[in-house]
Amino acid sequence: MKYMMLIAGSEEAWAGLSHDEEHRLMGEIGQWWNDQMAAGRITEGYQLQPSATATTVRTAGAGGPSVTDGPYVDAKEVIGGYGILDVANLDEAIAVASAWPGPDVLEIRPVVERES
Repeated sequence: MKYMMLIAGSEEAWAGLSHDEEHRLMGEIGQWWNDQMAAGRITEGYQLQPSATATTVRTAGAGGPSVTDGPYVDAKEVIGGYGILDVANLDEAIAVASAWPGPDVLEIRPVVERES
């Protein structure tokens, strides 16, 4: 079963790390990611650029789409990346996410898979 794992964190918290702390933590996350991919539990995923680079497109409205700079919501925690998990069930998805070495919040959602 496939799940999307959304990785949310505080950009301020990450910015507050020293260079050495960030380097160490990114090394741990990289190792965790590589281990999960090697085991076939993650099929893809990416780190995202900072939320300041986001563009929001709102499609509902009388005047047509509205495009604004910035993320969808002004929040303390923002989505910083994602991974697609390919695991047997939710318990395994939770086990994978629970081993994440970063100071983040992980949200797991089942992916809707439609036949082509």
